[in-house]
Parts: sequence; structure tokens; C-alpha cells
Amino acid sequence: MNFQRKKMLLMISCVLSLMVVERYSRNQGEELQLSEWFRPRRRPDVITTTDWLAPVIWEGTFNRRVLGKHYRNRNLTMGLAVFAISRIADQYLERFLESAKKHFMTGYRVVFYITVDDLDKMPDVDPGPLQTFQVFTLQEEIWWQDFDLLRMRNLGEHIVQHIQGEVDFLFSMATNQIFQSDVGVETLGASVAQLHAWWYFKSTKDFPYERRRRSAAYIPYGKGDFYYDSAFVGGTPQQVLNLIEEYLKGVLQDKQNGLNSSYENHLNKYFFLNKPTKLLSPEYNWDVTFYPPPQVQFVKVAQHPKRRPWP
Repeated sequence: MNFQRKKMLLMISCVLSLMVVERYSRNQGEELQLSEWFRPRRRPDVITTTDWLAPVIWEGTFNRRVLGKHYRNRNLTMGLAVFAISRIADQYLERFLESAKKHFMTGYRVVFYITVDDLDKMPDVDPGPLQTFQVFTLQEEIWWQDFDLLRMRNLGEHIVQHIQGEVDFLFSMATNQIFQSDVGVETLGASVAQLHAWWYFKSTKDFPYERRRRSAAYIPYGKGDFYYDSAFVGGTPQQVLNLIEEYLKGVLQDKQNGLNSSYENHLNKYFFLNKPTKLLSPEYNWDVTFYPPPQVQFVKVAQHPKRRPWP
């Protein structure tokens, strides 16, 4: 066999080997088809699919067994970020961590990213199996500045510095939330938004979007899909970072125009322009001020109002 023939056969062999490896890798990381795990017809009483065909997760719409089988083979690590400073840490952090330990992504590796302003504010709570606590203290800041601006800027810095290399999916939650039951891999997606419990049952025309045209968060009347809650947001670290960067740019633009719109309004503008790939129903963040309507059959996370203590 001459040299040119040997060289060609070797090249073909290498190409075929690469094709096999590529196909194997693709199969290992292959995403489930929506039809394999999502059962929207089981909840005809609620919105289960958006106009852009993203699933809205309600109890009864997903197959836990199929999702568990798929994700347990992918060796995933989840991240959960919480920002607790001043009296917020004293009032809510311990309950949040205790409930999250028990109910958030059980059976998977989880890194809790906990930011406090004083290490003494960190409660005496130990991580559970497969769980890790990373505790950060906030550098000396101007305390009168916007809480959400401080929180999002801090989270963005941590994503860039290390989080993006440590976890596959990242969620950011408010400290005054208490997990009531398991919140698992049904919530995973590239970009995950939470439907606001107060506004899900209202008309779009009543949503409290930013209506000032000069604001970066402006959404015109007659536009918009849902009103999203800023207390629970997630996705891949890169997608969460994209949201934070757009929010920070919007805040700077508003400041230059003499305006000050809320983080939640900027978040709603972001998801208006960048549609989330998965939406969580109000079950995942129900405000205990309100008695659940028939559509909310199973409260998974309760958000307690900050104006009065937890009963």
C-alpha cells in the first residue's frame, strides 16, 4: 500500500472516529423533547404554553420520573443565590436555608451562594448531603443605595469571577421565601421566569409596567405578555448574567435621564424583549397574604410579605 493511500485511509479513520465521538457526546447531552415530559392538557384550567411555545410549569403538567431519569445521567450542579443583609438576614435567612436544604434540587449537587453584610448574620445551619455553602460578606457600601441594584451587581460579579465555572444552572431568590415542597429539575431551562402571583389573574392592560417613554424599562400600552416576579429567576449562568447586564445598563440610562425605575420593571422589559424558555406558575412563589384560588392547587414556595413577621 503506497504512502498516499495509507494517508487517506488514516484521515478517513480519524474522521469516522470523530463522528462517533461527536454523536456519542450529542446523545449524552441531548435535551428531552417537550412531548416526552410535558403534559399541558392535564391542566386545562390554566395557561400552560406561551405564544412562543415555552412551557408554563404547574403541578400535574410534568412527568417527574422521565425528568429525573434524564437529568440524573448528566452530572449536573445547581446554584442558588440569596442576598441577605441587615434585618432581612435576621428575620428570614435561617428559615430560607432550612427549607431550601430540604426541598431545593434534592439528590443533586447544589451550591448555595449566600451574601451577608456580617458573618455573624449567618445562621447556624449546616449544608445537607451533596450541598455546599459559599458565604460572602459585602464590602463596605453606601447603604442608602438601591437594594436590588446592590444585589444584582454583586451577583453579576460573582458569576463572572467563579459561578459560571461551578454550576450548570443558577437561580436567584428572595430571602423571604420558604420552600413548602420539592422544587426540582422541572424548573430547569436556559432562561427561567416566574409568573407574579398578584398579577397572573389580572388583565395585561392593568400590569404595572414602566410606562414612561424615556425609561429603559418602558413597555407601551397594549404590549407585554405576562408580569414577572423578580423574587425568583434562573437559567444558565450566562443567561442570568445577560439579564443582570441589561438591567445595569438600563439603570445607568435611566439615571442619565433623571429617572429611577424598579428592578422588577427592568426585568419585565428584559423578558418582553428576550422571551424566557420556561415559565414557573404562581405555585412557585405564592404570596401568603392571599388565599390560593382553585388554580393554585399546590403551593411549592411561599413568599412572606416583609411588612409583618412569619406566623
